[in-house]
Amino acid sequence: MKLTRKMVLSRAKASELHSVRKLNCWGSRLTDISICREMPSLEVITLSVNSISSLEPVSCCRQLSELYLRKNRIPSLAELVHLKGLPRLRVLWLAENPCCGTCPHLYRMTVLRTLPQLQKLDNQAVTEEEVSRALMEGEEVTAPSREDLGNGPPELSYTLSAVDAATETTQDPLSLGKGEASSDQGQLGLKPTSRDRFPPFSQREAASSRTSRNNILTAILMLLRELDIEGLEAVHQTVVSRLQALHKQELQEDME
Repeated sequence: MKLTRKMVLSRAKASELHSVRKLNCWGSRLTDISICREMPSLEVITLSVNSISSLEPVSCCRQLSELYLRKNRIPSLAELVHLKGLPRLRVLWLAENPCCGTCPHLYRMTVLRTLPQLQKLDNQAVTEEEVSRALMEGEEVTAPSREDLGNGPPELSYTLSAVDAATETTQDPLSLGKGEASSDQGQLGLKPTSRDRFPPFSQREAASSRTSRNNILTAILMLLRELDIEGLEAVHQTVVSRLQALHKQELQEDME
Protein backbone atom coordinates (compact mmCIF):
# COMPACT_ATOMS: atom_id res chain seq x y z
CA MET A 1 0.00 0.00 0.00
CA LYS A 2 1.20 3.50 -0.84
CA LEU A 3 1.24 6.28 1.70
CA THR A 4 -0.87 9.00 0.09
CA ARG A 5 -1.26 12.72 0.57
CA LYS A 6 -4.80 12.20 1.89
CA MET A 7 -3.62 9.69 4.50
CA VAL A 8 -0.81 11.95 5.68
CA LEU A 9 -2.95 15.07 6.03
CA SER A 10 -5.70 13.11 7.78
CA ARG A 11 -3.42 11.48 10.33
CA ALA A 12 -1.29 14.55 10.94
CA LYS A 13 -4.33 16.84 11.01
CA ALA A 14 -2.54 19.24 8.68
CA SER A 15 -3.50 21.19 5.57
CA GLU A 16 -0.18 20.99 3.69
CA LEU A 17 2.52 18.33 3.47
CA HIS A 18 5.37 20.78 4.05
CA SER A 19 3.92 21.68 7.45
CA VAL A 20 3.71 18.11 8.79
CA ARG A 21 6.07 17.59 11.73
CA LYS A 22 4.79 14.37 13.33
CA LEU A 23 3.23 11.38 11.62
CA ASN A 24 2.06 8.02 12.98
CA CYS A 25 1.52 5.26 10.42
CA TRP A 26 1.96 2.25 12.69
CA GLY A 27 0.59 -0.99 11.27
CA SER A 28 -0.77 0.51 8.04
CA ARG A 29 0.47 -2.18 5.61
CA LEU A 30 2.62 0.38 3.85
CA THR A 31 5.13 -0.57 1.16
CA ASP A 32 5.67 2.83 -0.49
CA ILE A 33 6.56 5.96 1.49
CA SER A 34 7.82 8.03 -1.45
CA ILE A 35 5.60 10.92 -0.37
CA CYS A 36 8.04 11.56 2.48
CA ARG A 37 10.14 13.43 -0.08
CA GLU A 38 7.49 16.14 0.08
CA MET A 39 7.65 16.56 3.87
CA PRO A 40 10.83 18.56 4.62
CA SER A 41 9.59 19.65 8.05
CA LEU A 42 8.98 16.14 9.36
CA GLU A 43 10.57 15.62 12.78
CA VAL A 44 9.07 12.37 14.08
CA ILE A 45 7.63 9.51 12.05
CA THR A 46 6.37 6.12 13.19
CA LEU A 47 6.42 3.47 10.47
CA SER A 48 6.67 0.34 12.60
CA VAL A 49 4.84 -2.87 11.64
CA ASN A 50 4.62 -2.25 7.89
CA SER A 51 6.28 -3.72 4.79
CA ILE A 52 8.73 -0.94 3.92
CA SER A 53 11.94 -2.01 2.16
CA SER A 54 13.59 1.29 1.18
CA LEU A 55 14.63 4.29 3.27
CA GLU A 56 15.52 6.52 0.31
CA PRO A 57 12.42 8.76 0.60
CA VAL A 58 13.31 9.60 4.20
CA SER A 59 16.62 11.10 3.09
CA CYS A 60 14.74 14.28 2.15
CA CYS A 61 13.46 14.84 5.70
CA ARG A 62 16.38 16.93 6.94
CA GLN A 63 14.63 17.90 10.18
CA LEU A 64 13.94 14.29 11.20
CA SER A 65 15.00 13.49 14.77
CA GLU A 66 13.07 10.28 15.51
CA LEU A 67 12.48 7.36 13.12
CA TYR A 68 10.60 4.22 14.15
CA LEU A 69 10.88 1.30 11.71
CA ARG A 70 10.48 -1.83 13.85
CA LYS A 71 9.07 -4.88 12.06
CA ASN A 72 9.43 -3.89 8.43
CA ARG A 73 11.26 -5.44 5.48
CA ILE A 74 14.49 -3.46 5.36
CA PRO A 75 16.72 -6.00 3.55
CA SER A 76 20.20 -4.63 4.22
CA LEU A 77 22.03 -2.23 6.49
CA ALA A 78 23.17 -0.55 3.29
CA GLU A 79 19.85 1.32 3.49
CA LEU A 80 21.42 3.32 6.34
CA VAL A 81 23.27 5.31 3.68
CA HIS A 82 20.03 7.20 3.16
CA LEU A 83 20.05 8.34 6.79
CA LYS A 84 23.62 9.64 6.89
CA GLY A 85 22.52 13.06 5.64
CA LEU A 86 20.05 13.63 8.49
CA PRO A 87 22.01 15.76 10.99
CA ARG A 88 19.23 15.88 13.61
CA LEU A 89 18.50 12.16 13.77
CA ARG A 90 18.86 11.03 17.38
CA VAL A 91 16.42 8.10 17.79
CA LEU A 92 16.22 5.06 15.50
CA TRP A 93 14.26 1.86 16.08
CA LEU A 94 15.22 -0.68 13.42
CA ALA A 95 14.88 -3.97 15.31
CA GLU A 96 13.06 -6.99 13.87
CA ASN A 97 14.00 -6.24 10.27
CA PRO A 98 15.84 -8.69 7.96
CA CYS A 99 18.85 -6.35 7.94
CA CYS A 100 19.48 -7.00 11.65
CA GLY A 101 20.94 -10.45 10.89
CA THR A 102 21.79 -12.97 13.59
CA CYS A 103 24.68 -11.16 15.29
CA PRO A 104 23.26 -8.38 17.52
CA HIS A 105 26.72 -7.00 18.32
CA LEU A 106 27.78 -6.66 14.68
CA TYR A 107 24.43 -5.10 13.82
CA ARG A 108 24.55 -2.52 16.61
CA MET A 109 28.20 -1.62 15.98
CA THR A 110 27.56 -1.16 12.26
CA VAL A 111 24.55 1.08 12.81
CA LEU A 112 26.49 3.24 15.27
CA ARG A 113 29.51 3.43 12.99
CA THR A 114 27.23 4.68 10.22
CA LEU A 115 25.12 6.97 12.43
CA PRO A 116 27.34 7.98 15.39
CA GLN A 117 25.06 10.87 16.31
CA LEU A 118 22.33 8.52 17.56
CA GLN A 119 21.40 8.81 21.23
CA LYS A 120 19.04 5.84 21.27
CA LEU A 121 19.00 2.72 19.08
CA ASP A 122 16.22 0.13 19.35
CA ASN A 123 14.96 1.68 22.59
CA GLN A 124 18.39 1.34 24.20
CA ALA A 125 20.52 4.37 25.07
CA VAL A 126 23.76 4.74 23.13
CA THR A 127 26.92 5.23 25.20
CA GLU A 128 30.06 7.13 24.28
CA GLU A 129 32.04 3.91 24.67
CA GLU A 130 29.83 2.16 22.11
CA VAL A 131 30.35 4.91 19.54
CA SER A 132 34.12 4.69 20.01
CA ARG A 133 34.10 0.91 19.65
CA ALA A 134 31.85 1.08 16.61
CA LEU A 135 34.60 2.80 14.62
CA MET A 136 36.67 -0.36 14.91
CA GLU A 137 34.10 -3.14 15.33
CA GLY A 138 31.33 -1.95 13.02
CA GLU A 139 31.32 -2.60 9.28
CA GLU A 140 31.47 0.13 6.66
CA VAL A 141 28.25 0.77 4.78
CA THR A 142 28.83 2.04 1.25
CA ALA A 143 26.94 2.71 -1.97
CA PRO A 144 28.14 1.10 -5.23
CA SER A 145 29.80 3.05 -8.02
CA ARG A 146 27.63 4.47 -10.78
CA GLU A 147 29.03 1.91 -13.18
CA ASP A 148 27.53 -0.86 -11.07
CA LEU A 149 24.10 0.75 -11.00
CA GLY A 150 23.43 0.51 -14.75
CA ASN A 151 19.94 1.55 -15.82
CA GLY A 152 18.10 -0.37 -13.14
CA PRO A 153 16.92 0.82 -9.74
CA PRO A 154 19.70 1.79 -7.34
CA GLU A 155 20.91 -1.08 -5.21
CA LEU A 156 23.27 -0.54 -2.30
CA SER A 157 26.08 -2.84 -1.32
CA TYR A 158 27.46 -3.49 2.13
CA THR A 159 31.21 -4.06 1.83
CA LEU A 160 33.97 -5.16 4.15
CA SER A 161 37.11 -3.03 3.97
CA ALA A 162 40.61 -4.46 4.19
CA VAL A 163 41.22 -2.77 7.53
CA ASP A 164 37.97 -4.19 8.92
CA ALA A 165 38.96 -7.69 7.83
CA ALA A 166 42.33 -7.35 9.52
CA THR A 167 40.68 -6.10 12.68
CA GLU A 168 38.18 -8.96 12.71
CA THR A 169 40.92 -11.58 12.78
CA THR A 170 42.38 -10.12 15.97
CA GLN A 171 39.10 -10.02 17.92
CA ASP A 172 39.00 -13.51 19.34
CA PRO A 173 36.13 -12.93 21.82
CA LEU A 174 33.94 -11.61 19.00
CA SER A 175 35.14 -13.78 16.15
CA LEU A 176 32.67 -16.11 14.44
CA GLY A 177 33.07 -19.56 13.00
CA LYS A 178 33.22 -19.90 9.23
CA GLY A 179 29.60 -20.99 8.97
CA GLU A 180 28.34 -18.33 11.33
CA ALA A 181 30.25 -15.60 9.52
CA SER A 182 28.83 -16.63 6.16
CA SER A 183 25.31 -16.67 7.58
CA ASP A 184 25.62 -13.23 9.15
CA GLN A 185 27.16 -11.72 6.02
CA GLY A 186 24.31 -13.03 3.92
CA GLN A 187 21.58 -11.70 6.19
CA LEU A 188 23.25 -8.34 6.66
CA GLY A 189 23.79 -7.90 2.93
CA LEU A 190 27.56 -8.30 3.16
CA LYS A 191 29.61 -9.25 0.16
CA PRO A 192 31.37 -12.54 0.96
CA THR A 193 35.12 -12.12 1.24
CA SER A 194 37.50 -14.66 -0.24
CA ARG A 195 40.82 -15.59 1.25
CA ASP A 196 42.53 -14.50 -1.95
CA ARG A 197 41.29 -10.97 -1.55
CA PHE A 198 43.86 -10.18 1.13
CA PRO A 199 47.50 -11.17 1.56
CA PRO A 200 48.58 -13.49 4.41
CA PHE A 201 48.06 -12.01 7.86
CA SER A 202 51.78 -11.51 8.46
CA GLN A 203 51.95 -9.18 5.45
CA ARG A 204 48.55 -7.63 6.02
CA GLU A 205 49.35 -6.79 9.63
CA ALA A 206 52.20 -4.51 8.59
CA ALA A 207 50.09 -2.81 5.92
CA SER A 208 47.05 -2.38 8.13
CA SER A 209 49.11 -0.85 10.94
CA ARG A 210 50.11 1.92 8.55
CA THR A 211 46.70 2.47 6.99
CA SER A 212 44.42 1.86 9.96
CA ARG A 213 45.31 5.11 11.70
CA ASN A 214 44.83 7.17 8.53
CA ASN A 215 41.50 5.50 7.73
CA ILE A 216 40.17 6.09 11.22
CA LEU A 217 41.29 9.72 11.25
CA THR A 218 39.67 10.34 7.88
CA ALA A 219 36.40 8.79 9.04
CA ILE A 220 36.38 10.83 12.25
CA LEU A 221 37.11 14.10 10.50
CA MET A 222 34.31 13.47 8.00
CA LEU A 223 31.85 12.67 10.78
CA LEU A 224 32.78 15.76 12.77
CA ARG A 225 31.42 17.93 9.98
CA GLU A 226 27.95 16.51 10.57
CA LEU A 227 27.86 17.13 14.34
CA ASP A 228 26.25 20.01 16.16
CA ILE A 229 27.54 21.57 19.38
CA GLU A 230 26.05 18.81 21.53
CA GLY A 231 27.63 16.12 19.41
CA LEU A 232 31.03 17.81 19.36
CA GLU A 233 30.97 18.14 23.13
CA ALA A 234 30.33 14.40 23.43
CA VAL A 235 33.29 13.72 21.13
CA HIS A 236 35.46 16.05 23.19
CA GLN A 237 34.63 14.24 26.42
CA THR A 238 35.39 10.87 24.83
CA VAL A 239 38.74 12.12 23.50
CA VAL A 240 39.73 13.51 26.90
CA SER A 241 38.84 10.24 28.63
CA ARG A 242 40.77 8.23 26.05
CA LEU A 243 43.86 10.43 26.38
CA GLN A 244 43.79 10.10 30.15
CA ALA A 245 43.58 6.32 29.87
CA LEU A 246 46.50 6.18 27.43
CA HIS A 247 48.66 8.44 29.59
CA LYS A 248 47.91 6.27 32.61
CA GLN A 249 48.85 3.15 30.65
CA GLU A 250 52.14 4.70 29.54
CA LEU A 251 53.02 5.62 33.13
CA GLN A 252 52.32 2.08 34.30
CA GLU A 253 54.51 0.65 31.54
CA ASP A 254 57.35 3.02 32.41
CA MET A 255 57.17 1.99 36.07
CA GLU A 256 57.39 -1.68 35.11
